Amino acid sequence: MSDPLVSIVMRSFNEAWALQDTLPALAAQNWRSRELIVIDSGSTDGSQDLIRAASPAHFVQITPQEYNPSRVMNHGMRLATAERVIFLNADATPQNDHWLRPLAETLADARVAACFGRQIPRPDCQAVFACDYDRCFGPERESARWDHFFSMVSSGLRKDVWQQRGFREDLQYAEDDEYTRWCRAQGYQVSYVEESVVMHSHNYTPQQSWKRSYGDARAIGKAWSQRPSAFNWPQTVFLGWLNDVRHDLHWCLRHGRIHELAHAMRIRWQQRRAKLAGFHQGWREQQEVSS
Repeated sequence: MSDPLVSIVMRSFNEAWALQDTLPALAAQNWRSRELIVIDSGSTDGSQDLIRAASPAHFVQITPQEYNPSRVMNHGMRLATAERVIFLNADATPQNDHWLRPLAETLADARVAACFGRQIPRPDCQAVFACDYDRCFGPERESARWDHFFSMVSSGLRKDVWQQRGFREDLQYAEDDEYTRWCRAQGYQVSYVEESVVMHSHNYTPQQSWKRSYGDARAIGKAWSQRPSAFNWPQTVFLGWLNDVRHDLHWCLRHGRIHELAHAMRIRWQQRRAKLAGFHQGWREQQEVSS
């Protein structure tokens, strides 16, 4: 029997450097029945020419100012013809011809609302971020013991579940975390697919690290239904920072990169302070809407 159709939704913005590898890797996948949907946020680096050459079923172009992750993903889901929809960031490069199949096959189970694949960092990834990839996706991934973890970078959704309630478009960050938490609350499964592997990483500056952590935590605060006291300076900032640095120290020692520990400590301090500030901002906004 031939494979059923799957839809692949790709978000891109000035990532021609990665698309030159990502698009051929997509074309080489051993799951042949597929359609490609690309939503590009105004690239000016030649990305659009590479995308057109790949002959996507849909090529949507928006301006950078129009970009909202939830809105873009909801739009991609509406355009998708297939029941199984796979998401792939333009800068996430499949590592073999077997990236797509494990995700698509996992979504064949009607009990699975969403799934996500493994990510490995690029060779130039700084230690502080490479450590995070080990914690989230490594062979002994710590994220398996967390309350919840999901990454949209390389992932899949069932359209019938999404049609019940899409991504919240009032969230600029952590929209995938909020959506998959909702899926679990409805009794669906969210699965990790280790066999599906992409290469993907970013080296954020301290300022970018602050912005991302603040945005993620603000989104969590806006959707938080428990006591806000769970986020506090001693636990969230100080003890959280010590725990992060402990992981970074062990990772740097194992990989002979102890010279990067000081940089990791600075990044973690930015992230932890931003997490507390962002959560409280989001919580205040949620209370204002509710009152």
